[in-house]
Amino acid sequence: MSTDTPAAFPRWQNLTTPELAALPGESVAVMVLGAIEQHGAHLPLSTDLDIGEGLMAAALAKLPAGFPLVQLPPLAVGASDEHLGFAGTLSLSPALAIATLEALGEAVARAGFQRLVWLNSHGGNKAVMDLAALRLRRRHGLLVVKVHYTRMPLPEGVPQATLPAEELRHGLHGGALETALMRHLAPQKVRLDKLGHPISRGQAMAEEGQLLGPEGEAAFAWLAEDLHPEGVVGNAGLGTAELGRRLVEHYAGRIARILQETRAMRLERPHGGP
Repeated sequence: MSTDTPAAFPRWQNLTTPELAALPGESVAVMVLGAIEQHGAHLPLSTDLDIGEGLMAAALAKLPAGFPLVQLPPLAVGASDEHLGFAGTLSLSPALAIATLEALGEAVARAGFQRLVWLNSHGGNKAVMDLAALRLRRRHGLLVVKVHYTRMPLPEGVPQATLPAEELRHGLHGGALETALMRHLAPQKVRLDKLGHPISRGQAMAEEGQLLGPEGEAAFAWLAEDLHPEGVVGNAGLGTAELGRRLVEHYAGRIARILQETRAMRLERPHGGP
């Protein structure tokens, strides 16, 4: 699938300073937040970045003509401390990730934008996004919307056999969901002969009736190797290209709607803020 986007949505880096300044004041600035990290033997290091950029392209194709939006360069390297035990992973420290997001957000606000959307495709970025977004709101009055496709509901009509609830809960790295998206968005990068089904330690704990687990009401901070020695978990074999197509279409529609709601949202300036 091509990740080309409509020409109506300019890329920040391709504009001149006067062209950027001439964009409508209600324009939405959008940035993909990805990661370069291990995804086992079947998916490339670029998986999170590829998914984020693919979802962005699909979402922009659903926006109405003339929608005021500018695309920021993606943040390819995220906060991936949990995957540093595996070769190929690149990571910003949490403090540096927060500082980087703040610096980029400050530049967006300084350029006159009031609305910034982060489209995140890596779970490890969530905590740093929360902290950076709040500080940008307080210090610069910037509305920062945090979008995580993994928190979105599934499309209606996806049967349990296609994507079981247990897989969604426990196959949280390199499992069916990411494999399906990659088989649709970047099929040439998927090593089909390496698809596996490593069982997560979290699944085993749940089957024993434990409340404690890697995610949920009593979660422990985990490294990828805590879940499985291979660093990936879940049934990648369930991640078909057809499932990926349905997921991309569904997620793109919700992202496009979020972008439109972001443009329409109005916020007062923070008390004592800028």
